[in-house]
Amino acid sequence: MDLDLHRVDYTQVSVTGRNCLRVLPNSEKQKRILQKVVVADKTGVITCFGSKKRDIVNIFKTLPGEPVNYLDLGGALGTPQDKIFAASGSVVQGFTRKGKKFLSFDTNIAESVNCMHVSGSELLISSEYTYNHFSDCIDKGYYLCKDKIHDIITIPAKRREGDEFTPILACNDGILRVLDGTELNYEVEVAGIPLCVAYFQGDGGEEGNEIVYGTRDGRIGLVRIGKEEPQHIWEIPNEKGSGGVSCLAHHDMTGDGSPDLLVGRDDGWVEVYSYVIDEDPVLRYRQSLNESVTAIQGGAIGAFGYDEIVAVTYSGWVIGLTTEAPTKKVGSQNVTGSGADQDEESAKKIGGLRSEVVDLQKRVETERKKYHQRVSSASGKNATPMLSRAATVNVNDKFILSPHDASYNLSVELQCAIDHVILQSDVPIDILDGDKNSAVVSYTPCTPGRGGGNRVSDVNSSNFMLATYRCQPGTTRLELKVRSIEGQYGILRIYVTPIIKPKTCVVKEFTIKPLSLHQRNHFVDDNRPMNVLKLSGPFSLAEMHSWIGSSLPDVPERTPTEDTVTFTFINTFLDTVLECSYRKGEGIFRSDNISTISILKDVLTKEATDRKIKLNINYDFNPMSIPHTLHVIHPKLEHQLMLAKKVQLIDALKELEVHEGGSDFLTEEYQMILAGESKLKEEFKKQPAHLERLYGMITDLFIDKFKFKGVNIKQKVPQLLEALDNYELESLIEFFETADA
Repeated sequence: MDLDLHRVDYTQVSVTGRNCLRVLPNSEKQKRILQKVVVADKTGVITCFGSKKRDIVNIFKTLPGEPVNYLDLGGALGTPQDKIFAASGSVVQGFTRKGKKFLSFDTNIAESVNCMHVSGSELLISSEYTYNHFSDCIDKGYYLCKDKIHDIITIPAKRREGDEFTPILACNDGILRVLDGTELNYEVEVAGIPLCVAYFQGDGGEEGNEIVYGTRDGRIGLVRIGKEEPQHIWEIPNEKGSGGVSCLAHHDMTGDGSPDLLVGRDDGWVEVYSYVIDEDPVLRYRQSLNESVTAIQGGAIGAFGYDEIVAVTYSGWVIGLTTEAPTKKVGSQNVTGSGADQDEESAKKIGGLRSEVVDLQKRVETERKKYHQRVSSASGKNATPMLSRAATVNVNDKFILSPHDASYNLSVELQCAIDHVILQSDVPIDILDGDKNSAVVSYTPCTPGRGGGNRVSDVNSSNFMLATYRCQPGTTRLELKVRSIEGQYGILRIYVTPIIKPKTCVVKEFTIKPLSLHQRNHFVDDNRPMNVLKLSGPFSLAEMHSWIGSSLPDVPERTPTEDTVTFTFINTFLDTVLECSYRKGEGIFRSDNISTISILKDVLTKEATDRKIKLNINYDFNPMSIPHTLHVIHPKLEHQLMLAKKVQLIDALKELEVHEGGSDFLTEEYQMILAGESKLKEEFKKQPAHLERLYGMITDLFIDKFKFKGVNIKQKVPQLLEALDNYELESLIEFFETADA
């Protein structure tokens, strides 16, 4: 990383949505003019501003209205794309770069516009599931997508008048859908759920058909869209465990004449990647803005000859990261550094800001006194009491499964500072230690469930976890990692209390589903030993789809239009698979993990019973799936047993080391344990109850195997736990095979 960028805070607007900031391009005649920035927020205000000696100069500002969901630039093909298009509800408005409104087009779609793309006279918009194409504001057709649409783009990037174009939809099922008009041409499977797409190097490459995408789990990839099939070029994994990619853009920040990739993430990180021929992109710069980045662009905003990144955060801060060094004048010399004495102009600005703050404090105090006087005068015997109106608090919350560690990333973000957050769950969950959380946590003891198994039916408490996080001053974002147990499902509630007056609290609920650690996948390995569950009965396709949606994450809310629906999933913790294929009156489910089939059977049976629908249930148990699943669990269990053993030995080894005056007499294995003490303890601390979770999975596997045989084997669970304490894989497999003898 060889870039040195310096932060500049330009202005703050209200809460912003995704892709609601753009940098206006300059024409050839405007090369010596600094670029303007346009930003829209959830109050419906569109603000366009420029910079003069780092002072903000407002170009125009619209009146409040319906929240702006998306912002894009357009214009006649072959000319600078400096016309501003804003989507609010079902209406698309157009403004010139000076703020004159030239378009107010009601698309007449039933839902709000979530994303939009403008190419010449072509307007492409989408709601959650529907893509619409308008040409000169005339409806040309629509496409009903199988899953939610997150972003739209078209190829070729630099289309000329009369050229055909190809729309591409980034969808929630991990697929880029390539359309031919309003018909599906083919699908591109990508690793992860694509949240945003952008042209490679800003122009789509040599043929204008190369697309960069960013996923919800933080990966970035490049794909070339051919006429009949795609070509995957590269993919950057999320090795640092950063947040999802919320926005992408291109600008030459390194000064080598080639555009660099600008990445904004939903955990506040801003990254710059440089492209290298025949290699993966190289990370050049990384900085955290401590808030979700909702949009990112590049340009020359504050000073001539100095390129910079301009980004907007969830709370509305418009921030620049510039290549210009922070230079202050002292006498006749230029001194670089934040500790330099400020010149007269800077001192004057700071004095003006301080006077403004003092004036605002006086006005607040005056209004507070007026309010208390009104309350006192209205507190008579028959007077109607005056109550403070609770402030409206916008909460940006996410509850997303992270596949690399099989845990959920839970984040809450406010425009104002957070006082404290309370977590309450009616099912057992683990809160994992993370580096992104500096809040002070305290746990309230809850009545533990009773029972020998690992299922919700084995426990009897309605409150398994209650934790309070007291945030540090100025914290606007709190991020946690939690891990659930498959088979135990319920509600996780969070109570968010901001530091505002009058006091208020916002409650958010997140559903923990029975198969919560499963993630949508695109294929199933048929070489695995599969267990099969078949259900039949007088249920409709919509009813079965609803039951599947209540059991598994990332299932589309909209009922599919196909006669037969097939979804495939992978367990992010064990890498076992599940295939769900169903139609009206019939459902077939296959998995190499008998516990997955058992959980699904219990949930679907309960749902059908609640609706008084009688099901015919048949299953085909594959005995080879048990040793297969145990082999899958084996590396994780062996690692956790070894880790626990090493951590237990650390204190005794340290005592021997002190007593003997050194560790040379110890074996190499014990010396390595002492050398890696901090890493071992950190890993062990980050995985609370990990070993118990694995024991629980094996216990459930044991019970489920014999449950499908019609045998109650719970009395032998203590013997199983004893076998686990003296763990050997072959002995465990033999115990599973002979337990009912």
